[in-house]
Amino acid sequence: MLFKNMLLSTRSYKKEFLDLDDIKTPDLNRNLLELDIINKNLGGYNASINGLKTIFKNSNSINTILDIGFGGGDSIKQLSKLSKQYGKEVFFYGVDLKTDCVKYAEKNLEGIVNKQLICDDYRNISSELLKKVDVIHCSLFLHHLTNEEIISLFKFCKQHHCMILANDLHRHWLAYYSIKYLTALFSRSYLVKNDAPLSVKRGFKKNELLLLLKEAGYKNYSVTWSWAFRYIIIASE
Repeated sequence: MLFKNMLLSTRSYKKEFLDLDDIKTPDLNRNLLELDIINKNLGGYNASINGLKTIFKNSNSINTILDIGFGGGDSIKQLSKLSKQYGKEVFFYGVDLKTDCVKYAEKNLEGIVNKQLICDDYRNISSELLKKVDVIHCSLFLHHLTNEEIISLFKFCKQHHCMILANDLHRHWLAYYSIKYLTALFSRSYLVKNDAPLSVKRGFKKNELLLLLKEAGYKNYSVTWSWAFRYIIIASE
């Protein structure tokens, strides 16, 4: 047990394969497909869904959501479905750096008309667009960043008066070994086999997320644990 705790005592900053620029399109598409399966079966989407439910209960003026690092677009699909269930007319913007992700998501989300996908760095989004945004959402995005980059993202949200809804990984030995062996047995993606356990190593302890929010200048925030080994981060001015 001591060894397991030492293994995950601090965040890893080793880059995931997904962060590389030269991924072949079929390999990336396979990765996105398997991530959707993992999130459906291991409660990944539930963290974002439950977070948005909390926001809806506490605010009547959520009209526009920006999803940063949307990947295959599946979070937009899930949150759009939830919005309809709540009788909310929510428009979704999505931004992702990878052209192949945008192409995949456009096809994946072709049944959703209330959306616009952008291929760019979120920091390049115009102030005019950001004035429309009520909530900035990101799922499994924070762990790709350094602590300094996360603080910068949080400050970006604060600067543009956007609520934060983030969903990311709890750095825990059981989560690490579970996903390591599950993907070794069932995954057909070299990206997933490498990145899934590494993502847990790059994940967070609750006190680390609380400190990052505090350092970004937030006073109104919550970090809630969600099955399986996720944290729901909600913050507002």
